[in-house]
Amino acid sequence: MEERSSNKISIDFLNLLRAVRADKKMMALYLVLAAILGLCVAFGTPKEYRTSVMLAPETSSSNSLTSNISSLASMVGMDMKFGESNDAIYPELYPDLIQSTDFIVSLFPVIVETKDGKVETDYYDYLQNHTRKAWYKKPAEWLAALVEKLKSDDDTGGGADGKVDPFRLNKQQFNIAHNIGKSIDCMVDKKTSVITIEVTDQDPLISATMADSVRYRLQDFITEYRTKKARNDLAYMEQLFLEAKEQYVKARQQYAAYSDANQDLLLQSYKSKQDDLENDMQLKYNAYTQIYEQLQLSKAKVQERTPAFTVVQSASVPIKHINKSKLSVMVLFMFFGAVIRLLVLMWKKRREVFIIG
Repeated sequence: MEERSSNKISIDFLNLLRAVRADKKMMALYLVLAAILGLCVAFGTPKEYRTSVMLAPETSSSNSLTSNISSLASMVGMDMKFGESNDAIYPELYPDLIQSTDFIVSLFPVIVETKDGKVETDYYDYLQNHTRKAWYKKPAEWLAALVEKLKSDDDTGGGADGKVDPFRLNKQQFNIAHNIGKSIDCMVDKKTSVITIEVTDQDPLISATMADSVRYRLQDFITEYRTKKARNDLAYMEQLFLEAKEQYVKARQQYAAYSDANQDLLLQSYKSKQDDLENDMQLKYNAYTQIYEQLQLSKAKVQERTPAFTVVQSASVPIKHINKSKLSVMVLFMFFGAVIRLLVLMWKKRREVFIIG
C-alpha cells in the first residue's frame, strides 16, 4: 500500500508531441469546426452599445442659503434646523435603488426610437417585440416556453386595465424587468462620490435615451425623497395661511360694517363692542402675518432641501459596439477546439503519454 501511494504520474511530452504530429488531420478538422462555430456565434450575436453617464451629487450640507434661512427663522422665534442631513438613502445605496423593482418598472413606459427611425414605441414593447435574440439562446427559450405551457397554474399578474403592478408582476413582465436590470449598471466612487450609470442596448440611440432616463429618474427620486417632509410642511402651512387669511378678512369686514353702522352713536356699550371687534381683527391680523412668515420659510426650506446634481458626463449616442471582434471570437473557439482535441488525444494515448512511477 505504501508503494502504491508513493507512485507519481508524469507526462512524457516527447510521446505527446509525436502523437500530436501523427494526429494532424484530426487536429486540423477540430480547428476548422471550431472556427466555423466561432464565426457562427460571432455573426449570430446581436451588436450591443453602451452609454455612460456620470454625475456628482451635492455633498455640502451647509451653504449661504441655509445660514440665511436659519437667521431669518431665529428672528421670528422659530427653530429651523437646516443643513442637518438625516438621509436614509446615500450614494452607496443608489445601485440597489436602481435595481429595485419599482425603479425598473418605472422605465417601462419610456418612449424610445431606434437610430434608423423605423421603431418608435415604449421601452417595454421594444424589448418584447423589437430586439434580436442570439440563435444559440433560442433552444433554451423554446424549452422554457414549452414548460410554461405545460404548467396548469394560471400565471396572471400585473395591474388592472393593462397597468403594471410592481407588487405582482406576471412572468413576461418579470422577464422584461430582469433583462432591464442586467442592462443597467450603476457604480459609485467612494472617494469622489461620482455616480456612473451605464446602459447597454442593441440600438445606440435607445442606449443613450435610456441612460439619460435612468439619470433623470434617479435625480427625481432622490429629490422627491429629500423634499418630501418639507413639501408636506409647506402644504400644511399653505392650508393654515388660507384659513388665517379668511378669518382675518371676515373679522375686518365685521369691524368695518359695525363701525359704519354705528359711527354716530356715543353709547359706551357700542364703543366697547367696537373695541372688541377691533381687538379681534388685530389678533387675526397678527396670526395672519406670522403664518405668512412661516409660509415663506417653508418655501425656502423646500428649495434648501432640493439636492443639486452636477452632470459630469452627459449621455451621448455611442458609435462603436462593445462586442468582441469576430476574429477574436474565432481564435478563442479555435483555442478551445485545440484543447479539446488534445485532451481527447491524451486520453486515447494515455498508456504512451502518462508515465506512472
